[in-house]
Amino acid sequence: MKKKKKSFSGLIKERNKKEKTMFLAGDIGGTKSRLALFSYDNEFKVIKEERFQSENFTSLNAVIRKFLADQKGKIEAACFGLPGPVREGKCQTTNLPWIIVADELADDLQAEIILINDLVANAYGIERLSKEELFVLNEGIPNQAGNSALISAGTGLGQAGLFWDGKRHVPFACEGGHTDFGPKDELEVELLRYLQRKYGHVSYERVVSGPGLHNIYQFLVDTMREPRLHSIETLFLKGDPGRVITEKAMNSEVRGCEMALDFFISLYGAEAGNLALKLFALNGIFLGGGMAPRILSKLKEGTFMRTFSDKGRFSSLMKTIPVKVIMNPRTALLGAEQYLILKKEGKV
Repeated sequence: MKKKKKSFSGLIKERNKKEKTMFLAGDIGGTKSRLALFSYDNEFKVIKEERFQSENFTSLNAVIRKFLADQKGKIEAACFGLPGPVREGKCQTTNLPWIIVADELADDLQAEIILINDLVANAYGIERLSKEELFVLNEGIPNQAGNSALISAGTGLGQAGLFWDGKRHVPFACEGGHTDFGPKDELEVELLRYLQRKYGHVSYERVVSGPGLHNIYQFLVDTMREPRLHSIETLFLKGDPGRVITEKAMNSEVRGCEMALDFFISLYGAEAGNLALKLFALNGIFLGGGMAPRILSKLKEGTFMRTFSDKGRFSSLMKTIPVKVIMNPRTALLGAEQYLILKKEGKV
């Protein structure tokens, strides 16, 4: 009697009994990239996780090869949060000279590849956070029905929405950080004109980001509002200027750095408020990225919430919106993992 041939699905099930299926998740940033390998079979288990300096690699493929160099086993699917717009399985990263194509990665990994915006990944990661990993800047009215939003100043200025569908918040991408910078007073008008001479088009990312903080400092120095210090200029040449300014400001070492950071926080609050209005994010605004936790004590001083709420006839409404700082730097990586889990369960 002829032995019955197993179906393809039967072979897959048999294989899965013998070896655990692995998934690859990535949070790809203009400065740092995090990758994690994990298994999920009714239970989540991290196999390996590593962080890389993005500038040391010529492509995402190169980062993945480095990460998986000593790894054996089959990867079923991979999800990467990318710092730039994702269209039809392709992304040219905004602050990193990489072009990422899902089909090319799929050929290399022999796995399903999912590319999403990094802020979308960050948004998916929010549901994985504990209360202790969120610092409340403004209590507002908790648990209001409605949308949420995420804004993240770092190497760039990322933004995303979380649409309330009546049952859960569904993240979606946007590129709001590249909308026109709108000054509110004479000092900001001067900043706009200063940056127009330098860049032409001036987006909010030019002022609300690590490089944006450097732009603000240079404006204060070049317009002789603050003295030019050789010691600070030297430090700029050795490392990230935005980080240098932040450290000097937080330690109250250089008045010009403090002035720049205060200006930055005012602009950050205003743009976070703009995003809240545009998406009618009554359920809350989340501040992501690496900068917010580092300047938390400054954010608590009140300037951020003042400019966030200063929206004329809608100021009272703005004060009802909860505002929270994401303290976990792995949130976007958790979100890429979460997306893969939801996809495996058929929920996305």
